[in-house]
This record gives sequence, structure tokens and C-alpha cells, in this order.
Amino acid sequence: MKRGPIMKKQVQNGDKQGIFIRFLNIIEKLGNKLPDPFMIFVYLAVVVIIASFIFSLFDASVVHPGTGETLAIQNLLSGLGLQYIVTSMLENFTGFAPLGTVLAIMLGIGLAEKVGLLEIVIRKTILKAPASLVTYAIAFVGIMGNIASDAAQILIPPLAAMVFYKIGRHPLAGLAVGFASAGAGFTANLLIVGTDALLSGISTEAAAILNDQIIVTPADNWYFNIVSVFVLTVVAALVTEKIIEPKLGEYEGDKIIDVSAEENPKANKGLRNAGLAGLAYIMMIIILIAWPDSTLRNEEGGLIPSPFLTGIVPFILGLFIVLGVAYGKTVGVIKNSRDAVNFMGESIKDMSGFIVLIFAASQFIAYFTWTNIGTWIAVNGAELLTQINFTGIYLIIGYILFTSMLNFLISSGSAKWALEAPVFVPLFMQLGYHPAFTQMAYRIGDSSTNIVTPLNPYFIVVLSFVREYDKKAGMGTLISLMIPYTLSFLIVWIIMFLIFFYAGWQFGPGITPYL
Repeated sequence: MKRGPIMKKQVQNGDKQGIFIRFLNIIEKLGNKLPDPFMIFVYLAVVVIIASFIFSLFDASVVHPGTGETLAIQNLLSGLGLQYIVTSMLENFTGFAPLGTVLAIMLGIGLAEKVGLLEIVIRKTILKAPASLVTYAIAFVGIMGNIASDAAQILIPPLAAMVFYKIGRHPLAGLAVGFASAGAGFTANLLIVGTDALLSGISTEAAAILNDQIIVTPADNWYFNIVSVFVLTVVAALVTEKIIEPKLGEYEGDKIIDVSAEENPKANKGLRNAGLAGLAYIMMIIILIAWPDSTLRNEEGGLIPSPFLTGIVPFILGLFIVLGVAYGKTVGVIKNSRDAVNFMGESIKDMSGFIVLIFAASQFIAYFTWTNIGTWIAVNGAELLTQINFTGIYLIIGYILFTSMLNFLISSGSAKWALEAPVFVPLFMQLGYHPAFTQMAYRIGDSSTNIVTPLNPYFIVVLSFVREYDKKAGMGTLISLMIPYTLSFLIVWIIMFLIFFYAGWQFGPGITPYL
């Protein structure tokens, strides 16, 4: 499937898409001229150290809007700071939240891949499906993947890349739509999930500053989120097919997958046994959840939030191990437990570059958090935004853009909302807006730029996946692939937001923009 000539023709014609692709190519070139990502995070850590010293010279501090606590900018070049650098290094690395999640899930996915299960599933399903539907299917699954919380951002991209390769399309295009959908589309879902419960709780506390009778429920953004799933699915697919694939051209990368290899003669039987084993595993989980007084449910007997959703990664790991072992034993590639362990070990070897990168990234993020520089910038930026002479919906749009930019300083959605909510929820309540309306504006800004900020720990993970297909790829490669999705999602979401606003549509059951 030749795509190089298409890209060339578009650029020569000078149409808007060709100009945009040239812009993305410039971004990629500039980004890839930067040092290796490991060294970039080392340099950023040094910048934070120097900045903390400069801030300390002016006795800079900030009042946390949620707790009222005064936080001083902590100097990493002080005695206490040097002590923190030395004593926290190992904890910063081993305690880096995505590290365990990624390695655990890759144990299962790696096993399923090494024994050939993922390949046979792709051969039997997606390879036979209409090519026009594949992109939409991946985008939809990616957006809905936040049911599994952050795990979707490391689960879906590599599988999507493999799917695209198998059907003769550029694997990085598949990886791009998988990561963009799971990352930038994180806030959308057809169901009410853990994120809804987490954010609504913070919103309720912030609203209580002015009115303790207002309660924001997990369902208050539900209608908007439902519409977002279908709209963003179409947007993600169109961006992939109209911008990303023409930009990438024909795949000539380093990773080669033999799509012409003959199937194992026992593949069909192995697929059947894997399916039966997987079904039995899922039924066991359902029984554990449905069991009276199950400890996997919350105190009210529900699932949102619950220990099950909080601990969903081990269940995903277990599912892939069950599927991989069942298939591997049937086709004969797993003869004993040692074989299964060896396959999992090989999958972790493939992640060695990621582990090295995480060491540097975890130090930088830990330093940035410990110094309180990110909090200082966020709070002062929020105060500045409130002084801008915008009113009404224009202030809301400005707030969405402010939040999208703040993602480059604080990547955690819940932590950022805990900072912003006590400032903006009461502010917009005074202007007559419902806290759930403000919360939805926050979610749009927060989700859209998730995929272009290197502070997002899963950005680093996906970059390691990109380099499996292109050894020369750098941060510029991934950023240039993600920018079209970020801009498209942000613009389309703002348009949707304005439509709901001016039409007076409900953002959730009984929730309109105004109190």
C-alpha cells in the first residue's frame, strides 16, 4: 500500500493539508534534533534544580486554594533539597506509578504475542474486516478504554500498531490513533466510570465554598460524554486517514512482522481453547464481584468507584496470561511452566529501553512536584486568568485553553482539578454557572493535550513503542503525530460545548449550564 506519492502530491499542490503536513514535518525534525529523551529529562531535572534556587532567593510561596496551606518553593540546592535528591532517587524510580502498571500488563500481552495468539486473532478477525471500519473500531475502543483507567493508554497503542501492520497500513498510524483515542479521549465514555466519581467529588467540595447544598454527581457530565464518544471516534478516524497516514507514507521502519507466515495447524483449536479459558476466567471474576458482600465492590455495593476498578490491572494481566497459556499449550509452543516464564521474560527484555528512560523521567517529575513550582505556576496563572476582561462564555473558553496549557506543567487530571476547582468553581458559580458545567470545561482542556505533554508518563511509554518500529524516532516524531489529534479534539470539543451551551441542552441528568 504505497502512500509516499500521495504525500508528495499533496505538498506540491500546496493545499491546506499539504501545508499542515509540512508544518508537522518541521515539528518532527526540530523535535528529533533534540538530545535523546533520557538526556532531555536529565536536562529538565537540572533546570528544575536551578529554578528552585532562583525562586528561593525571593522567598516565593503560594497558598493552595484547596487546603489553604501556604506552600514555599523548596530549594533543591539547599541541605534539605540535596538530602531529598539523594534519598529519594530509588523511590522516585521504583515508585513511579506507570512503571509497575506497564511492566505488569506487558508480561501478559508479551506472553500472548510471543506464543502467536495476538497474530492469529488479528488474522481471523480484523484482517477479514472491511478496511474502512478498522480505524473507526480502534478509535472507539480507545475512547471507551478509560473504563480500565490509565491502562488503556499502554494496552491499546501497541495492539493497534500491529493491526495496521497486518492489513498493510503504516503501524505508527495505528499506534497514533490508539494513543490519541485513549489519551485525548480519556474523559468520554458511554458509561459512568471512576473518573466521573473522582472529579465530581472534588467539584462538590469546591462548590461547598459558596453553597454546601449543591452536589455534583458522577452522572452530571454523562450526556455530553456519550455524544463525545461518537463524535471523537469519527474525528480520530478522519485525522488518521486524511493527515497521519499521508504524512507517514509507506512503512520502511526497522520492525518487520511476517504477514505471510503459515498458520500453525493447531491454531484454530488453540484459538477455541483460549476463548473458552478466557470466558471461564471472566465468569470467575463476575462471580467474585456478584458474590454477596463482595470486597471487590464499594461500601454501597456499587462498582464506581470500587476496589475492582482500582485494581483492574491485575485482572487484565491475569486474563492475558490465561489466554496466552491456553493457546500456547494447545499449539505446542508452551510445554511447561518454564516456557511461559521465558516468553514473559523476552517481553520484558523488549521494554529495557523504556525502563532506562523511566529512570530519568521519574527523577524530573519528582523534583518538579517536590519543589511546588508547578503549584505556584498553576495558582498564579489562574489568578491572572480571572483578571482578564472576558465575560460569560468567552471566559469559559479561555479557561478551557488555560487548562489545556497547564497540562504541560501538571499532568495528573485529579491533582490539577484539585488545584483549579477551589478557584474556578466558586468563580463561575458567582457568574451563575453550575459547577458541573465548569467541570466539563475542565475535562475538555485536560483531556485534549494529554497526548502531547512529556509530563504524561504514558507519553514516555508510547514513545518506546514508537521506537520499536522506527529506531530513529524521537520525541518530535510522537509529538508531530499527536498534534493533529490534539487540535482537532480541542476544536471539535469546544464547538460541541458551545452547541450544548447555546441550545440549553443538558450536560447530564437535569444539568444545564446555569444554576
